Amino acid sequence: MPLLFVFPSREELIMKHVLSSRILWAGVLLLSSGLASAGITLGGTRVVLQAPSKEASILVKNQAAQDVMIQSWMEAESDSHSQDVPFAITPPLSRLGANKQQTLRILYQGQGLQNDRESVFRLSVQEIPQKSKSDNTLQIALRQRIKVFYRPVGLQGTPDEAAKNLTWRLVRQGGRSVVEATNNAAFHVSFASVKLKSAGQSYAVTADMLAPKSSKRFDVKDIPASAS
Repeated sequence: MPLLFVFPSREELIMKHVLSSRILWAGVLLLSSGLASAGITLGGTRVVLQAPSKEASILVKNQAAQDVMIQSWMEAESDSHSQDVPFAITPPLSRLGANKQQTLRILYQGQGLQNDRESVFRLSVQEIPQKSKSDNTLQIALRQRIKVFYRPVGLQGTPDEAAKNLTWRLVRQGGRSVVEATNNAAFHVSFASVKLKSAGQSYAVTADMLAPKSSKRFDVKDIPASAS
């Protein structure tokens, strides 16, 4: 028995494409109109807790037109769960009114961190929006993370001096060239951008932050094997 294949006409294909496009755009417009906007901002990009003080603070502002719940906590800088976090946040959970602000206090328990160098942790502040009155609203819980530095008393030098006194070298690792940076100071050094220049060419280095009294190797993008 022969098989019969029925193919739609060109006009039918065009009509289906138009209808599917309209449905797609309608879905995008609905999503855009119902997207909840984030209104939480922090009063800084980092926090420094300078000993002998055992407390630091940062301002949280709600610039939205509705109340939100704010949840805050401290985390280790690395992904290692073995590092203790000797800090407490108050308040850890609170309701922040529309166009209001509040102060988050970071409290250090007074022991557990090294005295000859900075320590760094992360402060996470998560915005939990109130339940929407509309069923067609997409709500997103946004989280902001900033660095918190604990700076002991009596550290030698300054953060600016630490950045100026870094040592660099180009080394071979696994058949490719990488940049090794060494920080002998007691302060962290954060990089906005790093570039390696070789034979008149400039290559981007994927550097982020270098801990005190340590060395770290960073990848160099598109660098030839012959670079020096």
